[in-house]
Amino acid sequence: MNKPWESIPVERQKSILEAIASSRLPSCIVSPDTTEELAAVIAEAHSKKQRVLLCGSGSKLNWGGLAKGIDIVVSTERINQPIEHAVGDLTVTVEAGMKFSHLQKILANSKQFLAIDPTAPASATIGGIVATADTGSLRQRYGSVRDQILGITFVRADGKIAKAGGRVVKNVAGYDLMKLFTGSFGTLGAIAQVTFRLYPFLEASGTVVLVGDASAVSQAADTLRGSALTPTQSDLLSLQLVSGLGLGQGLGLIVRFQSIAESVKEQSNQLLEVGKQLGLRGMVYSGADEADLWLRLRELIDDFSHSPVMTCKIGVLPTSAVEVLTRSELGWIHVASGLGVLRFEGEKVDKVLEMRSLCERNGGFLTVLVASMRVKESLDVWGYGGNALELMRGIKEQFDSGYIFSPGRFVGGI
Repeated sequence: MNKPWESIPVERQKSILEAIASSRLPSCIVSPDTTEELAAVIAEAHSKKQRVLLCGSGSKLNWGGLAKGIDIVVSTERINQPIEHAVGDLTVTVEAGMKFSHLQKILANSKQFLAIDPTAPASATIGGIVATADTGSLRQRYGSVRDQILGITFVRADGKIAKAGGRVVKNVAGYDLMKLFTGSFGTLGAIAQVTFRLYPFLEASGTVVLVGDASAVSQAADTLRGSALTPTQSDLLSLQLVSGLGLGQGLGLIVRFQSIAESVKEQSNQLLEVGKQLGLRGMVYSGADEADLWLRLRELIDDFSHSPVMTCKIGVLPTSAVEVLTRSELGWIHVASGLGVLRFEGEKVDKVLEMRSLCERNGGFLTVLVASMRVKESLDVWGYGGNALELMRGIKEQFDSGYIFSPGRFVGGI
């Protein structure tokens, strides 16, 4: 389906305009119905040297750098069918435009789930989640997005269809394509299908929250990291998040255990005892109260009702997480990995750059995901200072030498 720009709904126009640098509008948005149609669209764009902005539903289209000189927008939202669910093998293959929420409903019928908890779960598509490497605190037990992927099908810049990993027809030697495409922000190719590993539902669930003094919360997190406890989710929460959830005053540590009922109870009690010894206030949530707590946490993190907002992805040494959060407005950081999100109300560029310096001093990074066009044009949203930029540019040349795929969105203007 090919829609001229003028016929695109206003909200969709807005999400696209937030992702592109120039005032020149794309000529149209194209929504193919099949992988073969997607390949034909890309092949034509390649022959005409048209620059393509790839997207799914557009829920994360405003993440990362501003795309430059876009001629057409290509959406995979109509390429959204399940391909194969191997229940016994705990794997599923789906098209990239399938919404994450729809996939989870399908899997729930077999008491299975995909162990990813992305931003905007109701609207996010599978392809968009992979392209932005978007997952939440389930990575504590299950790893990141790329750890879940078994196979991928994508359309190359020349319009040819290629596959790697599970359901292999053709591999590209020398690259782990599943990992390479994860977090590539649509700059290497158009993702068409993905195969994931799955997990069975767990019998019981319980969440422990510890709140109080920053140093005590830091000690509790250190104890948790060095213990034999096996949480599925474990995050440190800023003062503003703790207050917004109605959990009291201080920093927070929120930890979810999922297993058989006896294990959940025992592990919860052990963590509560750790908090008690450190003088922290401890609370336990289960059932509907627990589900509501995690839902409200996600809503607070994703709340864009106060505009403008700057949202940043960060990474620091896990032992430095509490220091970063004490100097932040609203944020959360995974206990095990040190990855997290910070939010700033308004266009506080100086504050963001200050936090970037703090993260870098603590062995990490800060990437601006969401900000106004004015802000993104005034700073390097990625802030990458490592030595791999030439390697990344070399990979871009291998996959898309004409720079037709989402130019400008990735590190170094790739």
